[in-house]
Amino acid sequence: MQFKDIVGQQAVKDHLIKMVQDQRISHAQLFLSPEGSGSLAMAVAFAQYICCENKQENDSCGVCSSCNKYQKLIHPDLHFSYPFFAKSSSENALTYIEDWRKAFLQHPYLSLDEWRNHVGADNKQANINIAECHSIIQKLSLKPFESEYKILIMWLPEYLDKEGNALLKIIEEPPHKTLFLLVAQNQDQILNTILSRTQIVKIPKQRNEDVARYLVDKLQVSEAKAEQIAYLSNGNIQHAVNFSQSEENDFHETMANWLRSCYSNKGSIFIGLAEDDLAKLGRENQKNLLRYGINLMRECILFLSGTPGLVHLPEKELEFISNFSKVLDVGKAEAIANEFEKAHYHIERNANPKILFLDLSLSLVKIIKFNTLPATGTQHILT
Repeated sequence: MQFKDIVGQQAVKDHLIKMVQDQRISHAQLFLSPEGSGSLAMAVAFAQYICCENKQENDSCGVCSSCNKYQKLIHPDLHFSYPFFAKSSSENALTYIEDWRKAFLQHPYLSLDEWRNHVGADNKQANINIAECHSIIQKLSLKPFESEYKILIMWLPEYLDKEGNALLKIIEEPPHKTLFLLVAQNQDQILNTILSRTQIVKIPKQRNEDVARYLVDKLQVSEAKAEQIAYLSNGNIQHAVNFSQSEENDFHETMANWLRSCYSNKGSIFIGLAEDDLAKLGRENQKNLLRYGINLMRECILFLSGTPGLVHLPEKELEFISNFSKVLDVGKAEAIANEFEKAHYHIERNANPKILFLDLSLSLVKIIKFNTLPATGTQHILT
């Protein structure tokens, strides 16, 4: 993975390159970014640049022996740690290393859900256990095989429980020429004892124009569609790819018909939609439809808040929210988005789609038609 392969984030790339050129590499760094922003790919590109045998001014050479091994994630001095789904307490991440390499090379912007689906873990709990911590200490106690540095990239250290304290000493006083690159999405969920021992590198979410350009150049998506997908994906490259690779389902028509049937309280229509059309979309398309609905409600909130100039939707969607907003207020739109988020969560965990979409339809009827808002708060929708 080279810096040139990563979408956008030029300021971060320049910062990391200068760090290497100035020989001021911190031994423990935390790459912190929203999901789908490229922090994991950035960590791999940074590690490859550090170990490159013929560093260029702005990137690794990509052709030396070290770069060739990094491109395949098989360099003997590159180690990975990540959440996995242990069948026993003695298992460590090495059990899944082939799956990990394949998953990353296919999806450099992968999320935990993509990783879970890749290994067929269903709804099993992911964690980084004490056996993995001991394995890390053992691997890093060895001398480098080929490069000047040994590098450990830990993806999602949030999944380190109190067992992570076993790593404190080696993080604070690592063996000579040993680097820790932690890649995280939620700073609040990381052990404070680990957080205090790292230098934080903040990576912002992707800009819409960078996401759109990636879709056009790499996936041959039309510019108009790429702009729409980029806006709806909210800076998450993996979501944008999922949207672009979905079957040619018209999410707008499906969502519009569903919301109209809920407003009219026509049970025969929304029951048929839930049991037939929605339940048969397939899991990924169901998730994409719900993501589309969440973003559509965000646009409704902007429209209802008196800021229509901030709404960036194609004419068809804009006409729909203009009309549908007449039967909504901000509270209803937030509540609907919250219900979509909850449904998305349950779809990821293999909920029965017929039951889920029927229950969701009934909830939408209560919100839209009968002004019955859920008791739980929805303030997180806009974050």
